[in-house]
Amino acid sequence: MCLVLIAVDRHPEYPIVVAMNRDEFYERPTKEAHYWLDQPHILAGRDLEKGGTWLGLHRAGKFALVTNFRDSGPISNASKSRGLLVRDFLSADLSPLDYLHRVRQSHSDYNGFNLIVGESLSVVYYSSQTDRIVRLGPGLYGLSNHLLDTPWPKVKRGKERFQHWLGAGSLEPDPLLQVMKDPETFSDESLPKTGVGIEMERLLAPIFVQSPRYGTRSTTFFALGSKGNLHFVERSYNAAGEIADRQEYRFNPREDEA
Repeated sequence: MCLVLIAVDRHPEYPIVVAMNRDEFYERPTKEAHYWLDQPHILAGRDLEKGGTWLGLHRAGKFALVTNFRDSGPISNASKSRGLLVRDFLSADLSPLDYLHRVRQSHSDYNGFNLIVGESLSVVYYSSQTDRIVRLGPGLYGLSNHLLDTPWPKVKRGKERFQHWLGAGSLEPDPLLQVMKDPETFSDESLPKTGVGIEMERLLAPIFVQSPRYGTRSTTFFALGSKGNLHFVERSYNAAGEIADRQEYRFNPREDEA
């Protein structure tokens, strides 16, 4: 399952820094990060099955990301794709808070999810499980497939190593991308019990998940600078855990608007 690390006002150059692993079945068709032809203001990977995305940016500095909520209960195939929640925020002329108030009205149309949307230093979190909207103040946050900052082993380890990267004050994303490549597992006693069985808990436990059919498909680094500059790096992986593609984009929304 996915892992998101997000720092708000914790880096000297980047008020917002995000690192995200997207875990998915390898058979699900996906296009790597790009500017969408139908919506050229959006920079994101794309789920070619449903048309949404797991993380995306808008040229004006808006961003959004979503994770599924791990639940051993039934999943409705009739529900809307959760990736559309990210796409729709990036397409809408709404503030993060106003958008999440709109999402609250229709959250039952989707299977369980966590959604983070933001712009500048306005970062807001919503979970369909709690039906609560939470503003994220200055701090370091971790999110997997439960609630924000649930202390699953991968979340705790990821936050600790993310804090080390932030403390070094580096502008180089590669050390952080390497943190997200950590395949080390954890003791059975420390694993969450989410109703999927111990074998599946072991498979999903590492920061970087790898198996023949399901695993970490990509790692994305995204940073929003204090002057409006944006830096985006994505590594895509094959089923062997090898880098299959790398995308990198830099732009300044204020210059684009000039």
